[in-house]
Amino acid sequence: MTTVARAPQMVATLLRLGRVSNLPTVWTNVLAGAVLSGGDWRNWRLGLMLVAMSSFYVGGMYLNDYFDRAIDGRERPERPIPSGQIAAGAVAAIGFCLIGAGAVATAAMGPAAAAMAALLAISVVAYDLHHKANPFAPVVMGACRALVYGATATALSSGVTLFVAIAAVAIAAFVAGLTYAARQESLDKIGNLWPLALLAAPMLVAIGVFRQGAAAAAVYLLLAVWIAAAVYLLARRPVAGSISRAVGWLIAGISLCDAAILASTGAIMPALAAIGGFVLTLVAQKYVPGT
Repeated sequence: MTTVARAPQMVATLLRLGRVSNLPTVWTNVLAGAVLSGGDWRNWRLGLMLVAMSSFYVGGMYLNDYFDRAIDGRERPERPIPSGQIAAGAVAAIGFCLIGAGAVATAAMGPAAAAMAALLAISVVAYDLHHKANPFAPVVMGACRALVYGATATALSSGVTLFVAIAAVAIAAFVAGLTYAARQESLDKIGNLWPLALLAAPMLVAIGVFRQGAAAAAVYLLLAVWIAAAVYLLARRPVAGSISRAVGWLIAGISLCDAAILASTGAIMPALAAIGGFVLTLVAQKYVPGT
């Protein structure tokens, strides 16, 4: 096969390794962190944070495949590294370079942002290294999303406000819940259902939407229905692929969580942008698997 003929295949492999279909959920996390912090987010700093947090996410996904390559060789030989589509060393190099680039870009925003970037980098690598059979791994994954809020808030404002911290914890809880479900994906069954209660955390934080009018309430109800539909897929007797489908829905639902939290503060236009991120994630997942 010629180099020209292999180029599209390599691009597809790179996109798949980075789970790039889920990037809009990172962008809406950044948007929420910026708006909720009260910083001036209508400038170049927001764009730089979008690039930086995207680099962290994609780099983390690459390292996830790199560190899982031995297990994937036994359980998922079709994954890019064990199937020989790309060399393990190349995946590691790209992953570490992207995380480094994200850290440098965030550090340019000041010392507080640099500290948040360092914590995020440590958390991402720690998750990738020790997530297998680690009962605390979903918590670490949730912390990574919370740190996206924190890093953005420190980069665009004077610091992390109380409400930003509460919202970040709620997003962390939601992501921990969906990560628990994702760990069962290869089994096509869910064991204990109680961790799924964490999915309700953003709804508790966003309950104030009902004081913001009908549009805000509609965003909240959309989130509630979406979570309920995903939990139904998880809780019923699963059919082949239902766990994977539900996890993909919940990943896209991160943007709906951002939307509901934003709407609860009266930030309707940013909330609508976050809903756009939700739709974009669902569409992108049809072309690049999100799990």
